[in-house]
Amino acid sequence: MAFFQKQFLHPRFWASWLGLGLMRLSVYLPVQLQMLSGRLVAWVITPLTSSRRLIAERNIALCFPELTEQQRADLLDDNMRTMGMLLLEMALSWWGSDSSLEKRVRYEGLEHLDRGLAKGKGVILLTGHFTSMELGGRLIMLKKPCYVMFRELKNPLFNAVMMQSRVHHSEGIVLQEDPRAMIRALRKNKIVWYAPDQDYGRKLSIFAEFFGNTAATVPATARMAKMSGAAVVPFVPRREADGSYTLTLSPALEDFPTGDDVVDAQRINDLIEQEVRQSPEQYYWVHRRFKTQPEGKKGSLYKG
Repeated sequence: MAFFQKQFLHPRFWASWLGLGLMRLSVYLPVQLQMLSGRLVAWVITPLTSSRRLIAERNIALCFPELTEQQRADLLDDNMRTMGMLLLEMALSWWGSDSSLEKRVRYEGLEHLDRGLAKGKGVILLTGHFTSMELGGRLIMLKKPCYVMFRELKNPLFNAVMMQSRVHHSEGIVLQEDPRAMIRALRKNKIVWYAPDQDYGRKLSIFAEFFGNTAATVPATARMAKMSGAAVVPFVPRREADGSYTLTLSPALEDFPTGDDVVDAQRINDLIEQEVRQSPEQYYWVHRRFKTQPEGKKGSLYKG
């Protein structure tokens, strides 16, 4: 998708252009100023994202019933601050130079990608929707070329910018509505970066537990692994307190898939939950993860 289009000159995109301009400038800030700017962004957007905050608050209450009310409130505040950093990290992923990014990242377990590729059937680089996910994908591609899944954004200007960036930095794009392209990439022994942990509705999902709650879960990871023979290598990006990033890759899943979609989906959910619990403030809690529920289960978990 072309970045510069006549439609983007319309006044309804002017605020988006301003936001993109500020994001572009943030790339040149020193690390500590970027961290401070993230907090400022979080403070500025708080009044504009009250509905998202309510979703995050509800998700945290559902997933961490063992925490006190104050502990959940503190976690929510920390999570909202990471949402401010998300915009700056998107900017870094789109426009940051390789040399500047290499100074801020530490890799753990890159050998697991090599072992997966050595089998000749591709690698599904499995991650969750952490707030640093976009930057994490760019950082892993500093070491290994990857295909990336792409789901269109609601804002067409931001969508065009993100698409242009991913095309530039990745080995190829796999559109969400064309999973066959992912199979083709895996059969060419490529790495495909994939995050399945969102609610895509009843039609595409089965039900498995996530943090003890029933969650609509796409069974695509296991099905694509079965069709291609690809290794499934878990991958987690984390932001450290000093503004650096740690990218952790784990050994490829053994005895996966089993052929039982529910068992396999549960294993993926358990894996992502385990990683989220290590840094829960960095997870994308503003998504209505438990929106779709089984037939016959009355009431919505999200009010309004």
